[in-house]
Order: sequence, then structure tokens, then C-alpha cells
Amino acid sequence: MTEAKFLEGPVLRHIAVMTGTASIGLMALFVVDLVDLYFLSLLGEVELAAAVGYAGSILFFTTSICIGLAIAMAALVARAVGARETGRAKRYVVHVSLFALIVTLPLALAIWLAIGELLRLVGAEGRALELASDYLRIIVPSMPVLALAMAAGGVLRAVGAARLAMSATLAGGLVNAVLDPILIFGLELGVAGAAWASVAARATVFLVGAYGVVVRTAMLGRFKAGLFRHDAGRIAAIAGPAVLTNVATPVGNAYVTASMAAFGDDAVAGFSIVGRIIPVAFGVIFALSGAVGPVIGQNFGAGRIDRIRRALLDALLLSTGVVLVSAALLFLLQDPIAEAFGASPGAAALWGFFASVIAVSFAFMGAQFIAHAAFNNLGRPLWSTLSNWGRATLGTIPLVWLGAAWLGPNGVLLGQAAGGVIFGTGAFLAAWWLCAKPERLRPAPTRAQMFRLPLSALTVYRGWMGLFGQDRAREHRDARGEPEGGE
Repeated sequence: MTEAKFLEGPVLRHIAVMTGTASIGLMALFVVDLVDLYFLSLLGEVELAAAVGYAGSILFFTTSICIGLAIAMAALVARAVGARETGRAKRYVVHVSLFALIVTLPLALAIWLAIGELLRLVGAEGRALELASDYLRIIVPSMPVLALAMAAGGVLRAVGAARLAMSATLAGGLVNAVLDPILIFGLELGVAGAAWASVAARATVFLVGAYGVVVRTAMLGRFKAGLFRHDAGRIAAIAGPAVLTNVATPVGNAYVTASMAAFGDDAVAGFSIVGRIIPVAFGVIFALSGAVGPVIGQNFGAGRIDRIRRALLDALLLSTGVVLVSAALLFLLQDPIAEAFGASPGAAALWGFFASVIAVSFAFMGAQFIAHAAFNNLGRPLWSTLSNWGRATLGTIPLVWLGAAWLGPNGVLLGQAAGGVIFGTGAFLAAWWLCAKPERLRPAPTRAQMFRLPLSALTVYRGWMGLFGQDRAREHRDARGEPEGGE
């Protein structure tokens, strides 16, 4: 039986270990993205930096979908492991992986066919549009590989195999770092070389992650056709809102990118530097949301509500401390970073404003990420959806519009940050309220609490509708850790 590692011992230590290993792996990939931008900047075309910014908006959308599917994997497997139901956990591994392919294969095709139109929507034109299109036509077809790679990472984190998950992302980062200069400069492929290096990195993360799931942890179960439709309801109930939650961020960022585009390629190039620095400087808070989820999920499956509350507080303290340190470093290093990227005066000014004023606001984004991890693992994934879409719409569009009108490109960043402060605070308070009394976690979601939005074809639609009509007893079983049929 797979051990439920997070039910005993100091909660802060579990979160710190999970976050630390996840951060190392994530930041390895983020550093490679930064290296991509650096190498491309050496080619001397300002349009290249702008192209990376435009392409990044589209890739953020595809990655967000994959993250949503990985969230469903981690939440379901962690809950089953916490309830001591290893057989069900293994079954979820194969069924969620199949579900991910059903979702991402047609989506990748649709996005690939619409690359030009999507780039124009975020303001790309001319040479920047051409370069961004070349980049995306290579990397978008690998979306299903990325989905499976992230799902494998979700499994490894759910069972507490943090170092295995870290090894997969580190291997991908190493492959990308090695191939970047070879393909970009050695073979003179330019932006296409950066794209092919990223595809190779995604394949590497998947292969190493699959090895961890299949060989090292033996968590791959068998496909059961009779239970797949049954499981699809549970998968969609988490993955649907989680995907919608994560899609909200690139939608908001697309509006911000389009707002930046109104101020020219210099502003977009500066925003590209900001976009590449953020994951490196604040990788811990991105990793924290994935790290704290399995801790909450296992304890929810075991009915340990006191440890869930402890996890929320410890995660918030860790996140806030890391953001304050990172923001101070960015403030001190803003000029060297601008010089390293050969930033134009306009791009350097925008980057300097971010490093001096905006960076500290990421403490509130960390609070929101922690709250979303709690919602997704406590049976309230729709709360994450409402929170993130609130930030991406009410917390972004009017505030960014006002900021742009009053302060130009700096105002765009300031408006986006203000929305993050408001919704980050609100989301964490809602998560704490949910965990303040155990009885608030018991009722299953009702029809009025769930979106009836199908994610793919008839199987997923059937899964959603089947979930809405299920007796609440099934959710009571999960909360009490009682076994269900099928294994």
C-alpha cells in the first residue's frame, strides 16, 4: 500500500520539502525560458523579444489547461492515498491520463490552426507576428506531451515522491539548456531552434516522469472501461473548474499584453523581460500551490481538518517570506538585469518600475494560489474558478484600462497588481472560512455550485452530468476515507 506521508509530522516541514523540490525543478525550466530570451536577444532583433512576449501569451493558455488537468490528477490521487485506497489511486492515474489526451489533442489542433488569428488578437503584427507564428507552429503540437508530463508530476507529488518530480523537471531544463545554443546558433535556426529545444524538454520531462510513476512508485493502474465514465465525472468536476481557473490568467494577461502593445514594441519587449523574470524570481509561490495541494488532499481524505488549517497558515508564511526576499533582490539587481538583456531605454524603464514597485505585490498572488490549492483539494474547485476569473476580469480590465490612461505602460502593471491584491486577500479569507469549521467541508457540491461546461465530446459531458445527479453519499465516503466499489 502506498504510504500517506503527510498525515503525520510537522506540516511546515512537509510543505517546505515539497515546495523546495518543486521550486528547483520549476525554476530550472523557468531559467531555461529566461536563457531562451537571452540567446534570442543576442541575435539583435527587437522584434524577437516582442515575438516571445506574444507567443508567451498563447503558450500560457495551453500550459494553463495542462496545469488544470495535473491539478485534477494530484487532488484525486492524494485524496485516495490519504483514504488508504491505493487501488483507486492507481486507477485514477490511468484514467486521468486518458482524459488529458481526450482534452488536449483536439485543442492543440484547433489552436495550431488559429495561431495567426490568436496572435493578432494580442496585438502582434509585422515581423513580430511572423516570428511568433514560427515559434508556435513548432511547439503547440507538443501540448498533449506537456499534459501527460504534468500529470505524471501530479502523481509523484500526490504520493510524496517530491524528488522524483523534481528530477523530471530538472532533466527537461538540462535538455533545453544544452540544445538552445546548439540549435539557435550552431544550426542557425533562430526562434525555431528555441522552439525545438522546448519540445525536446517537454518530451524529456514526460519520459522521466513516466519512469517515476510506472517503475519507481508503481502507481500506474489498469484501464477499466466500465469505470472510466464513472471516474470521468470526478475528473471533470476538478479538471473543468481548474482548467477554467487557469485559463483566466492568460486571458487577463492577453488583455495586459494587448494594452502594452498600444505603447509599441519597446513596451512589449520590457513586458517580455518581466514575464521571464517573474517565474524565476517567484518560482517558489508557483511551486507552493502544487506542493501544498497534496498535503491538504491527503489530510482531507483522512479527515484531519486541523492539519489543513495549519497547512494554510504555514504556506502563507513561507510564501510571503520568499516574496519579500525576492522583491528586495530584484530591486537591487534591476540595472544589471536590464543590461544583461540589452533592454532599450523604454523596455528598461518598464522593467525598473516592476522591480521597484510591483514585485512586492506577488505576496498576494501567493495567498491566492494557496487558497486555490485548498479549494481544489477540498471539493470546491468552482471557488477557484470564480476567484481567478474575478481577478482576470474585474481585477484586471478596468484597473489596467485606468492605469494605462493615467500612467501609460507603468499604469498597466500597476492596475494588474492592484487587482491581485484585492482578489488574493479575498481568496485566502474564503479558504480560511471554509476550514474554520469541519462541518463546512461535508456537503457535496450542488447543481447550483457547478458549471455544466463540457470539456470534450460526449464522454466528458456525460461525466459532468453524471456527477451533478450523484447522491451526496459519494462525497461523504471520500471525506470519511471509506472505500468505493470498483477496486
